[in-house]
Amino acid sequence: MRAALFERFGGPIGVVEVPDPSCPPDGVVVRVEACGVCRSDWHAWKGADPDVAAPHVPGHEFAGVIEAVGPECRRFQVGDRVTAPFILACGQCPDCLGGDPTVCDRQQVIGFTAWGAYAELLPVPRADFNLVRLPEAIGFVEAAGMGCRVTTAFRGLVDRARLAPGEWLAVHGCGGVGLSAVAIAAAIGAPVLAIDVNEGALEMARSLGATLTLNAAGQDKVAEAVRDLTGGGAHVSIDALGVTETFHNSIRGLRKLGRHVQIGMPLGRHAEPPIPLLETVYSRQIAILGTRGIPASRVPALLEMIAAGRLDPARLVTKRIPLAEAGDALAAMDGYAGVGITVIDRF
Repeated sequence: MRAALFERFGGPIGVVEVPDPSCPPDGVVVRVEACGVCRSDWHAWKGADPDVAAPHVPGHEFAGVIEAVGPECRRFQVGDRVTAPFILACGQCPDCLGGDPTVCDRQQVIGFTAWGAYAELLPVPRADFNLVRLPEAIGFVEAAGMGCRVTTAFRGLVDRARLAPGEWLAVHGCGGVGLSAVAIAAAIGAPVLAIDVNEGALEMARSLGATLTLNAAGQDKVAEAVRDLTGGGAHVSIDALGVTETFHNSIRGLRKLGRHVQIGMPLGRHAEPPIPLLETVYSRQIAILGTRGIPASRVPALLEMIAAGRLDPARLVTKRIPLAEAGDALAAMDGYAGVGITVIDRF
């Protein structure tokens, strides 16, 4: 099969022929029809993720058609249109059985602990627990565009923060996950303040339902501005970048009893930011919540929101590329100039 592979971290990403994957006994092999290009893939390529070893094939936001089924898989068959969360859980441990497979100790992560979906074929183990059927009404590109960004934002806002209609949401960073959060909050009926340094990203946030926007370029009092614009502070705030500055702006921009959700992955020097414990957690009694991925069992709720016409993931996809341009798309992420989600749709 053809796959986009890098031999060393930060090195060229070329399309090469590699062996076809074997079908897991309890899983399937999916012919990939579309795959999102995510900043997490950029982290993997740069060597920032400790789970990744070179040579490596990135990609974790896939959608496609089942080409082979293992003998222990019972719920799926060849020809089914499917996707899956990027965290593949064991399905048997107390965390999985308790409804929290994203913290499974035996998880595998597509495109990180194993080769990913920048390829024609992708094996998915434990398919009965991890795989999700795609409705015919949702195209492969839209499903891949949902990938980890829409699904992670959905879990962060709906399941973790329990954002309610009428509550202010502040979104710090309007990349793919931040824009997804804007669209989901608007669908819920929550007013949104979108914050970024890229005016193009803020324009897209407004088109997706942001009530207000704030360009943080050159601003040294972003948290104060958030509290002013939201009448006392956001009820819920997300750091969609994983950067110390946006983390601090998020927690300080909350109103009393507000909820911060950490969606952006903090790496390097951003992994251990100082926390103003007295000012925020103790005095203002805010909550700090983490979120990563989504259980397969929760994806149907998101699909129902799409089927009802309340959310359109296709609006987040701004660029479609062939597999041969995957390396260029990742290299473009060295900066933050892009807007929306790029999807590979030709393999």
